[in-house]
Amino acid sequence: MPDPLTVVGIGADGWPGLSPTAQQTITTAEVLLGSTRQLALIPTITTSGGQVRVAWSSPLSESLTGLLATHRGRRICVLASGDPTFHGIGTTLTRMLGADAVRVIPHPSSVSLACARLGWPQDQVQVISLVGHPLELVQPHVQPGRRLVILSWGAQTPAEVAELLVQRGYSRSAFTVLEQLGSGEERIRNTRAAEWSGEVDALNVIGVLCEADAGVELLSTAPGLPDSAYESDGQLTKREVRAVTLSRLAPVPGQLLWDVGGGAGSIAIEWLRHHPACRAVAIEQNPDRAKRLDRNAATLGVAVRTVVGAAPAALETLESPDAVFVGGGATVPGVIETCWQALRPGGRLVVNGVTLETEALIARWYAELGGDLVRLAVQRASAVGTMTGWRPAMPVTIWSVTK
Repeated sequence: MPDPLTVVGIGADGWPGLSPTAQQTITTAEVLLGSTRQLALIPTITTSGGQVRVAWSSPLSESLTGLLATHRGRRICVLASGDPTFHGIGTTLTRMLGADAVRVIPHPSSVSLACARLGWPQDQVQVISLVGHPLELVQPHVQPGRRLVILSWGAQTPAEVAELLVQRGYSRSAFTVLEQLGSGEERIRNTRAAEWSGEVDALNVIGVLCEADAGVELLSTAPGLPDSAYESDGQLTKREVRAVTLSRLAPVPGQLLWDVGGGAGSIAIEWLRHHPACRAVAIEQNPDRAKRLDRNAATLGVAVRTVVGAAPAALETLESPDAVFVGGGATVPGVIETCWQALRPGGRLVVNGVTLETEALIARWYAELGGDLVRLAVQRASAVGTMTGWRPAMPVTIWSVTK
């Protein structure tokens, strides 16, 4: 293409809200791409003769490459909602074509407009996009006093978010729905999550100031959620051991974890709750446990990729991990060897054991590769007749090593 493809952000205020540069870019484009709603905001009288207008088809991901190829060599302008590089198509096009091939002219995002209306500092809000994403992604961010700005995926989203907050025990949260921000049809409604109702325009953003109901259990994003947060048949890395294990796995945004012998999925789930960019694959050979793992992940607001199969065979086609946790099946021949070989340089391997056989295996690997070896013993207070005493849990040996 002789000129970079240009992406122009446009708000609900349409043509009058665009800068002169953005208006000129649209006017002189030979091809104008955008959604049907966005194209309708551009008056036909402003465009030069012969301009081709193309509305996105759905799903866009399957048609975008073909559209760009069809119009290669012509001046292309792509319309985007608000700021194109904030959860927008500007990011997609830059990734596809490279930064030098894409010019972006931003418009205030719906988040900046929402924060301006709510009086919230943008640097102190958590932005969650539900556009094409499951509702459960809201869950990890529902914390006392947290300000959330949620990008809706249609008119049904506010009711779904309000119901999630009520079920989670945050029914008193301040709940604001902002519709058609920046347009002449802008409407803002304030209520509590438990009291939300009404018709909503499909173009809306939700603001939530989280307030927990009395007695609601705190589900922090720090490692070591209560064991009661998980549905389990007993195959669960217990709270204290889980916290120590995750400290050695050292979650890093963007990195990939293998959770080998996933069980209830607690390690993978809490790895993912550390940061939205973390990724995890859980390998579980029992189909019923795999389904339970998926339910736990949905309840706690993360997306685990669950592989039903037995290690080491189930590991062969997976992407190389940055960290591996072996919580079950360590004594199966080839499991630790495969995990260590697949691990990226700088990656962390953590193996937990409670049986003599697993401890003997860990001791051999520790002698060969080094690392850190600890034994964790936890005792919990419980009733002894009319008094209270300590009941020990089985001690856990934790071996961790960095490649």
